[in-house]
This record gives sequence, C-alpha cells and structure tokens, in this order.
Amino acid sequence: MHLATSTDIPNRDVPLYLRVAGEVRQLIANGAFKPGDRLPSVRELRRRYRVSTATIVEAYVRLERDGVVRARERSGFFAAFPSKVAEPAVQRSVLPPVEVETGELIANVLRGVNNRNLVPLGIAAPSVDLLPTRELNRALRRAAAHQPLHSAMYEHLTGNPALRRQIVRLQFSAGFSGNPEDVVITNGGLEALNLALRAVVKPGDVVAVESPTYFGILQAIESLGVQAVEVPSHPKHGINLELLEHAIRRHRAKAVVVMTNCHNPQGTIMTDNAKKQLVELTHRHDVAVIEDDIYGDLAYSQLRPRIAKSYDRKGLVLLCGSFSKVLAPGLRVGWIEAGRFRARVEVLKSITSLSTSSLPQLAVLDLLESGFYERFIRRMRIRLEDQVTRYSNAIAALFPEGTRMSKPAGGSILWLQLPGKTDGTKLYRRALQAGISIVPGEVFSASGKHRNFIRISCGSPWSPRIERALATLAQLARE
Repeated sequence: MHLATSTDIPNRDVPLYLRVAGEVRQLIANGAFKPGDRLPSVRELRRRYRVSTATIVEAYVRLERDGVVRARERSGFFAAFPSKVAEPAVQRSVLPPVEVETGELIANVLRGVNNRNLVPLGIAAPSVDLLPTRELNRALRRAAAHQPLHSAMYEHLTGNPALRRQIVRLQFSAGFSGNPEDVVITNGGLEALNLALRAVVKPGDVVAVESPTYFGILQAIESLGVQAVEVPSHPKHGINLELLEHAIRRHRAKAVVVMTNCHNPQGTIMTDNAKKQLVELTHRHDVAVIEDDIYGDLAYSQLRPRIAKSYDRKGLVLLCGSFSKVLAPGLRVGWIEAGRFRARVEVLKSITSLSTSSLPQLAVLDLLESGFYERFIRRMRIRLEDQVTRYSNAIAALFPEGTRMSKPAGGSILWLQLPGKTDGTKLYRRALQAGISIVPGEVFSASGKHRNFIRISCGSPWSPRIERALATLAQLARE
C-alpha cells in the first residue's frame, strides 16, 4: 500500500488537508481499508506526508463530517460502514408565515414519552442507564454538606457566579470567549429558549424556524402569539441560508431559531463556514439569532464543534444551553448568553422565575470543577455513537424498502422518512397500542408538514427488547 508524501501529492492549488483527505478517501474506496478497519494514526500520516499534525487532524475531521471515517476516543480513526439507506428528502421552498397551533398532539406525545411502561423510542435523551446518577447524588450530598443554607435564601438572579465561570470555560472549547457576567442560569434549556424569544420579538412578529424543528420551539412561539415561517433544513448541511435570506427579506422575520450542532431531530452539525455565513447574513439584516446548543457536547467528533456565537460581532446571537440532556433531565439547569439583549433577559427572568434553585447548580458546579463532566462526556459520545449505529443498521434491515434515514453527527436520535404515503401520525398511534413510544413527524412543523416522518430515540442501550420493538414498528409501517 502506497501513501503519498508531501512531495508527490498532486493538485498543488488544493489545500493540503484536502489533498490528504482525498488520498485516504481513495484508499477506502479502493478497498485498501474495509469498513471497520482502523486507519493510519495521525502520527503515522504526519511522518508519511511530512506535514503538521494540524493538517492531518483537519483532513480526518473533513472525512468524518462526510461520513467516510468514524473517530473513537483514544482508539483513532476507522473506516465507516456505508449506509444503504438514503437520507430524507428536503423541501425547496418557503411558505408564508403561519400562526402556530400545536394542539393536543404534542401533549399526548409528551405523556407517552414519560410513560415508563412503554419501550422508550421517543425521548430525545440518553437512558437512565447511561446517566451518572451515582456521581450526581454524591455531588448533591457534598453540595448540601458544604453549603447547608443553600435553599434558605434566593440564589443570584443570574445564577451561581462560580457555575457561570465554568460555563464560559465550556464555551471556550466551542470557539467562543465569553464573559461570566453575560451568562444567566435558567430552569432548563426550555426557559432559556422562552426568555430568548421574549427578549427579541413581540406578538404579531415573524420568526424564522428550521423545518423540521424541535416542537418545544413551536410551543414557545405559539405562547407568544408570534408567527412562524419555516425554512427547509438539510439533514446533512443544516438550514438553507439562501431561503433563510428570502424569508427575512420577504416576510420581515425579526429572529431566526437554529440548532447548529446536533440538530433535533436530524442530528446535523453545520460546518464552521455555514455558521459564519449564517451570522454574517443575519448581521446584514440586523436580525437576532437564537442558537439552541443543548446537544452540542454530544457531537461524535473528537473536537467539540464551534458555535455560531463564536462569529457574533454585534451581540445579536443569543446562545442557549442546558445540562439536562447530558447529566440528568430532572436537574433543570440551563443557561443563556444573550449578547446585547442581556439586560432584557434579566428583567424577564426576574418577573417569571426570579432565580434557579441553588442545590442543582451547586451539584453541576461540583461535577464541572472536579473534571468529571469532561470525562463523562467523552464516554457518553462513544456510547451514543455506537448505539445510533446499532439502531441504524437494524432499521435499514427491518423497515420497508424506500425508508429514508438521517445520518446524525451527534446526539441520540434518528429522523426517518417513511415510504410512499405511510402516515407517521397513524404509525405513532399504532405503536402506542403496541407498547412503543415514538414521535410523529408532524409535531416538528408549524404547518403540519413531515406527516410521513417519525423520530426514533437511540438513547437506550441495545437489548432484545429494543430489537423486538423495532421489528414490531417495522411491521406496523408495512401495514
């Protein structure tokens, strides 16, 4: 097997990391490396190509984003298993803004998601089996022992100062140098999203949202009397920026809500260049960006992906995050970095929830300061990627021909487009009768699109019970 060196790689006008990536890609295509084979290490390629470590890492990151390779923490890079299932189709147009009416379907879905008697293929969070319950309980006990008066008085309006400093350190790994004074701790990520929306829009305004988008965003928009204009989002590349600009110009959208990393429900991670273009576009039109990054730490890549906020020069990006999806949903510890809207967010916080409970903040702080959170996240990424791969392979083998499926770059969920006229909402109801929880696609749209889609969670470890549930779901889809 021949690997080129920097002196014999062709196409000198192409960036070096792309040339390296092309060489490795060709070796995989030619069968020199089979799916699952370990690829040459960064050190080995650095010596062979006589280039820097950064160049090799950048080449592997590009291949990983393209789905050609997969990274394994402390194990290196491996040739990925090609999927035989096509990605979901993407719409090509923007419809006029609509009044959001989520109705009873979302409430019914949430009841099913929280029903422990059902096979949990609906909740977009890791299983209890994967969460650090023991360590979290220890952190809670330590916090209570060290600060016994933790709940005897109100916490700071903006949250525990030490926790805000730790959050800024986490943001630094995502490419943003923030200020602890600009962070406001919230009661989960959902309060952060609601505060962000209330800070930038008023009843009657138009907000641009991705299609599909997280249904909690739609519920928040509905509660504010705001209209939503849906902008198509590609399962691999993210929101269509050309159509977003069209929506801003034509419908005078005052804000856009996006999930740039580990999109719910598609699992997309936008490229750094796309994030930069998104911010530049919205800056030109003086439009606020509400960036929902609650799943960002669950990206499968070795490097934590950048956030759009890292390109913000006008304070127009409101960054929302949460520890609920990675440590424990019941903690309800989220946060917002609101840029130029910080003062408005603080006023809104003071008249809604006033403050966030002290004890959960102290427990999260403990896990961050001790280094546990960083170690835990590294393990969680590996577990979730393995589970998503296992679920994907089973779905590809079991579901009807013509089923399309996302190829997530992070998180624990799959977005399935069912073949023909298969109705995802009817399948959701049939699945409930069979003891299985899933989420129908139409709740991810303000206008009821995606009726032939469903979302499946891969948060539970693979087991015979999960395998049987997927087989049952596939049979119901055929029927």
